[in-house]
Amino acid sequence: MSTRLIDETVEPAIHGYLDEPERANGDGVVLAHGAGSNCQAKLLIEVSAALAGCGFTVLRIDLAFRVTRPTGPPRPGDAARDREGLRRAAGLLKGKVPGRIFVGGHSYGGRQASMLAADDAGSMDGLLLLSYPLHPPRKPTELRTKHLGKIGKPAFFAHGTRDPFGSIAEMKAALKLLRVRHELLAIEGAGHDLAVKKSVSGAVGQVAAAFGAFAGNS
Repeated sequence: MSTRLIDETVEPAIHGYLDEPERANGDGVVLAHGAGSNCQAKLLIEVSAALAGCGFTVLRIDLAFRVTRPTGPPRPGDAARDREGLRRAAGLLKGKVPGRIFVGGHSYGGRQASMLAADDAGSMDGLLLLSYPLHPPRKPTELRTKHLGKIGKPAFFAHGTRDPFGSIAEMKAALKLLRVRHELLAIEGAGHDLAVKKSVSGAVGQVAAAFGAFAGNS
């Protein structure tokens, strides 16, 4: 795998890294980080490397709010601009690979990708969502599911069995709202960071293998 910096200043700016596989399968994946992180998060780096090992070209990006502010969570008014950044990143990656473009990411990043898929299905060919934040911890009635029925592309979810943002049972119930082909991979013993005993290595291998099979059938 080779990695190179991507830095485009046209608003919303795209800052990130393009991880290119030794043997490309022609498809690309845009990955975005969670609310408290950036594109250099250990989880994103390891997932990207594992996907590259399966032949995917991966663009892991800083969301627009993180390009503007190096620390701190997104603000309520940031979401639309973050989604526009994801749309631009998908277009950028489309110019670099001949095949399909999947968009997703971890937690907040994945949620914004799913909302983009609901608003503009033509911007991508499918979703890869890691630890979808179904609800805030200890607030199971505050579900983030309103847009799920509007998603128009295949969606792959990877979720830890110890994730406080949603149990596997809650995720299965929520995903019944989807009208598209989808799959839920449960990572045994993993929390919201997909780590098991402080390591994400086991989880990323499962994610890459299962997502590769899912994409192959899309």
